Amino acid sequence: MTNDETVLDPHEIRVLAVLAEKEALTSDNYPMSLNAIVNGCNQVSSRDPIMQLTDELAQDTLQRLIEKKLVSAVSQAGARVVKYEHRMRIKWTLEQDKVAVLAILMLRGLQTAGEIRTRTGRLFEFKTVQEVETVLQFLIDKYPPLVARLERAPGTKESRYGQLLGGEISATYEAPSSGAGLGGGGASRIGQLEGEVAALRGELEDLKAQFEAFRQQFQ
Repeated sequence: MTNDETVLDPHEIRVLAVLAEKEALTSDNYPMSLNAIVNGCNQVSSRDPIMQLTDELAQDTLQRLIEKKLVSAVSQAGARVVKYEHRMRIKWTLEQDKVAVLAILMLRGLQTAGEIRTRTGRLFEFKTVQEVETVLQFLIDKYPPLVARLERAPGTKESRYGQLLGGEISATYEAPSSGAGLGGGGASRIGQLEGEVAALRGELEDLKAQFEAFRQQFQ
């Protein structure tokens, strides 16, 4: 993303990604309220980096995203609060498989195609890593590109990918991830297990959010 008007700051990236994630995971509570968005942004599982957004900061971030036509405010009949939905599909002409891959990169940072496949399971079901790579190539080939493929770091067997919504990826991110020296098979397996654990933690967070929303309806 080379156009300054389209470069997003870290808070904008997080809010936008949370909207995309929760649309797939908790569709009954989508569009999302400000409170739900803040909770999603501040999750400690399935997030890198971990953030602590306040209501005020999230509200300001949403306003900037609305001005960039990446988010819409929705006033539903009978609702007490304004809710929000993302517009990534319209803005960048993306289908759900592309939205899922982009959202995971926005939420989790640099990842291999295998890690992306594991972590997108609840947003979109990819049958093979090759399907993920096809989507990644589509996002790389867009103009301006939304994703970049990094050169393989020393000691690693797979390339990692990162989103470009916040601008060019810094070369400082090229360092090998932990476990890279364990050998290809071991590192790959560890990455897969970490992804599965993160997915389970994310499911727990979503269930907690659904329960809290249900509880609030009857208060």
